[in-house]
Amino acid sequence: MSLPLSDDDKFHEECGVLGVWNAKDAAALVALGLHALQHRGQEASGIVAMGEGGQFRTHKGLGLVGDIFGDAKVMAGLPGRAAVGHNRYATTGETAIRNVQPLFADFEFGGFAVAHNGNLTNAAQLRRALVRRGCLFQSSTDSEVFVHLIAISLYSTVLDRLIDALKQVQGAYSLVALHNGALIGARDPLGVRPLVLGRLHDSWVLASETCALDIVGADFVRDVEPGEIVIIDDNGVQSVKPFTAAPERFCIFEYIYFARPDSVVEGTPVYDTRKRIGAELARESHVEADLVVPVPDSGVPAAMGYASEAGIPFELGIIRNHYVGRTFIEPTDQIRHLGVKLKHSANRPALEGKRVILVDDSIVRGTTSKKIVEMVRQAGAAEVHMRISSPPTTHSCYYGIDTPDRAHLLAAQNDVAAMAKLIGVDSLAFISLDGLYRALGRPGRNAANPGYCDACFTGDYAIPLTDWPANEEQRTKQLQASL
Repeated sequence: MSLPLSDDDKFHEECGVLGVWNAKDAAALVALGLHALQHRGQEASGIVAMGEGGQFRTHKGLGLVGDIFGDAKVMAGLPGRAAVGHNRYATTGETAIRNVQPLFADFEFGGFAVAHNGNLTNAAQLRRALVRRGCLFQSSTDSEVFVHLIAISLYSTVLDRLIDALKQVQGAYSLVALHNGALIGARDPLGVRPLVLGRLHDSWVLASETCALDIVGADFVRDVEPGEIVIIDDNGVQSVKPFTAAPERFCIFEYIYFARPDSVVEGTPVYDTRKRIGAELARESHVEADLVVPVPDSGVPAAMGYASEAGIPFELGIIRNHYVGRTFIEPTDQIRHLGVKLKHSANRPALEGKRVILVDDSIVRGTTSKKIVEMVRQAGAAEVHMRISSPPTTHSCYYGIDTPDRAHLLAAQNDVAAMAKLIGVDSLAFISLDGLYRALGRPGRNAANPGYCDACFTGDYAIPLTDWPANEEQRTKQLQASL
């Protein structure tokens, strides 16, 4: 018994950004780094490289990094000692080549490329104002707002123009930008999205995660701080902080799901954190069982922590086939149905007759969870319990994660007992919000200053949602009207 290939019932990764300064074959290093960041976006990828004399060259494509940049001729067409790159998962704008980043423009000061991870919550408002001023947009992505704000800025230097643009946007962002004189990295004032600085001999690297530094052999230097802009040129690294200091709100879901397990996020190893979350989950909601089984791959570290704390065996009761791509099942409904047997399979000998605890990172719509439970029961499990290493997801994200509207979130419409009945488990439990914070080394959630963005669990949106109606009821009505 197996599951379909679609991951539509998972939160989709945000995006991955990467920049390299002063390295031979910089674009090749960027391509390697983007490969390590593939989990942050699988729809499209692009690289802009700057060669001698400030000449910029671009290559973009739809699909995976290896498919787009695996050709030696492509990489030979991207010479230079500086480059920026981007992996895209669309949070705004359709999947089309015109929306693939980095975005590039020729200004009076020369070429400028920018790659953005996150989401701007006032992009529609700014876009309307810019169009009225005569700006011509070439894409439907919110990231293009940066380009036009820089273009119309009255400041003289590139840095001052960028600061001028950043002070007009609202939302979550980490970005890397490249112009004739420097590589620039920036994070939003609350630090919602991640960005790290690394060094490779005399070269510098900016990346969304430390796993991208590891693959190119760069040493981690530090996290770019919330509200900080780093400027990397031939004189080294400079830092400016043009924003008023604000309480940090790093995305808590990076620890739960988004970051790769081998990355170190804000000084904390992700793998260790996920095991601690699983252990806390076991302390809060353990049930008698024979096996702990992860829902691969994102549930594995939490399941390990759960099993260790509970003192019961950890088993791979579900096997994932990593060598099947989504496009394999696209042609017909019949092929899609056959695809049920291609991605996830139950390990019947391990499950048959056993009381099983399934550990997963989240429940979104619940459709995938229901299919997993059916699969495990059909493999002969005597009982199926589900434990989730995040609190119930009751609110949509507007800061760069592609989540369904609240009307489609299972936890927003049902209590835990109703959810358990809908997905067909003998019991269901989520880690508590305070438990999640304890796993992150805090005594619990401080409502006055949480330290993380946890709006998907609490509805506590720290950044104004300018482009959206003020309340969820209006948003739900808008969605229903559009269907």
